[in-house]
Amino acid sequence: MQGAGDATARPTNSNAMLMLGGLAAFSAYFAMYAFRKPFAAATYADVAGWHFAIDYKSALLIAQVIGYALSKLIGVRVIAESGRHGRARQILMLIGASWVALILFALIPAPWNVACLFLNGLPLGLIWGLVFSYVEGRRVSELLGSMLCASFILASGVVKSVATLLMGAGVPELWMPAATGLVFTPVLFLSLWQLERLPPPDARDEAERTVRVPMGAAERTAFLRSHGGTLLLLVLGYVALTALRDIRDNFAAEIWAGLGYGGEASVFAASELPVALLTLGSLALLMLVRDNLRALLAMHGMIVAGALLLAASTLAFEARLIGGLPWITLTGAGLYLAYTPFNAMLFDRMVATIGTAANAGFLIYVADSSGYVGSVALLLVHSFGAPQLDWLRFFAICCQATALLVAVLTSISAVQFLRKRWSAGDATGLARRG
Repeated sequence: MQGAGDATARPTNSNAMLMLGGLAAFSAYFAMYAFRKPFAAATYADVAGWHFAIDYKSALLIAQVIGYALSKLIGVRVIAESGRHGRARQILMLIGASWVALILFALIPAPWNVACLFLNGLPLGLIWGLVFSYVEGRRVSELLGSMLCASFILASGVVKSVATLLMGAGVPELWMPAATGLVFTPVLFLSLWQLERLPPPDARDEAERTVRVPMGAAERTAFLRSHGGTLLLLVLGYVALTALRDIRDNFAAEIWAGLGYGGEASVFAASELPVALLTLGSLALLMLVRDNLRALLAMHGMIVAGALLLAASTLAFEARLIGGLPWITLTGAGLYLAYTPFNAMLFDRMVATIGTAANAGFLIYVADSSGYVGSVALLLVHSFGAPQLDWLRFFAICCQATALLVAVLTSISAVQFLRKRWSAGDATGLARRG
């Protein structure tokens, strides 16, 4: 594939080309989910060779999340230092390695095949940063980023629906993950071909959103020394949101069964479509806000609003004011209103607001590497601290705790950014008077 950064015969940043690029980013990450999430559609309730205190599916999830979290730690350096060349080839190699791990998962008996889920998660954690690098640092990054973020909102439900249909057609639970990935392979190739045709940010993009450059160890250290306190507030909230999202996502089959929808393939996708439309429509509108600080604070407001919706919908469900399907849809809307900005636009605008030459991928991977540690911790809390709670009740409790934590931390972060702007304004006024 031709490198996207080639200077010769480069297409212009036309609206049509940019929209095709956003659609290609959506499709590429959507296809990746077919290699990561389909096994969550199965319950693995009776697996030969498994005789441990923790249930088999939780062990699979912990193994995959550990691999994924380790990949995010690796990505803090790899994505921060990566350039424009060879990205599509890297994505294909990483996803190909994850598919080989799914084949081994089906061939190797339990308990040894649990390690295959670790090997499956290990390469996939780098995919987001590679795909996002195609769309960051542009005047329309909110629009392109919202299209990309739509992938992980919609893909999880669609992939699990396809996986459920494959099992209904007779594909064994152990072979279903590899089979699901194979179904989406043509989408992956086509989307990567289109991404490679997307031109890099132009001069106007760089003037408005700051030049995006690789960050070496010295640049990463300097950035964290200057802005680490505010970043920590955001990351702690993101840890809670990531853990909750993974519970909702990975144990969707058990949660839906607890609500009386067990075995219905369509319910996975049906509950996510309105979530995607609400969340991503809100994010795309932020493209109209040209001032970077105002847009950054607006995203803080979205995160707090999402946390409040998460809490209010759970209270309404527990009071029997709404049913199970509306509750899952509303918790999804609240969760993704709060979660989605972290994966693209929040850090993109943060870099633009600060004005330091950097890249948003570095900040995303700092947050992600921490977030998946929270996912593993929450799985261990349930498995060893509260095994008597079914996943439905455990999810409801986590919704309330997460909403409170995220609302408080995000509000403090917003105040920090305002104080920095006020301090900068005071310093400018003193300089002018002097």
